[in-house]
Amino acid sequence: MSLLDLFNKNQYVIAGTLLFLAGFIAIMGIITAEAFYPTVYTTSGNEISDLGGTRPPNSIITQPSAIIFNSTMIVTGIMSLISSYCIFLIYRKLLFSIPFTIFGIGVLGVGIFPGNIEVLHPIFALTTFISGGVAAITSYKILKTPFSYISICFGVIALSFLFFAGFFIPILGSGGTERWIAYPIVMWLTCLGGYLLGKSTNNN
Repeated sequence: MSLLDLFNKNQYVIAGTLLFLAGFIAIMGIITAEAFYPTVYTTSGNEISDLGGTRPPNSIITQPSAIIFNSTMIVTGIMSLISSYCIFLIYRKLLFSIPFTIFGIGVLGVGIFPGNIEVLHPIFALTTFISGGVAAITSYKILKTPFSYISICFGVIALSFLFFAGFFIPILGSGGTERWIAYPIVMWLTCLGGYLLGKSTNNN
C-alpha cells in the first residue's frame, strides 16, 4: 500500500466516523433536549429550533434544553465541516463538496444563533435545509447504487417538504413538517458515515 493509499484510507475512516457520530448526536441531542423541556412541547406544534429558543418577540429559552440543543448543533456542524474536507480530499467533487460544506456552516450557525436570534437564525436554518437536501441529492457523484438512489430520495423528500411547507403545515403542523425536512437529512448523514466506513474496510 502506497503512502497515498494509506492517506486516502484514513480520510474514509475520519469522515465516516465523524458523519456517523454526527447523525447519532443530532438525533439523540434533539430527543434529550425534548425530554428536558419543562413546558408543553409537541412534535407537531413546536419547531425543532424552539429547543434552543423560541422566535421573537417574547422568546422563551428553557434550560437545560437550550444548552443541549445548541451544543448539539455546534458539534454536528463542526463534525460535518471536517468530514466535508476529508471527502473532498478523496473524491474532488465540487458538485457535492460545496453544498455539503454550506450545510455544515448552516448547522453550526443554527447552534451559535438560536431561534430567539432574529434574522440570523432563520437564515442559517434555511441554509441548512436547502444545502442539506441538495447535498443529499448531489452525493450521487461519490456513491454507488443503490445508496446513490436512496440519497437522492432523501434529498427530494427534504426539499419537497421545505418548498411545499404551506401545503403540509395544516396537516402535520409546523413542527411535524420541519421534522420531515430535517430528519431525512440526518438519516442520510448517518447512512453516509456508514457507507464511508464500509469503503475504508473495502480499501484495506
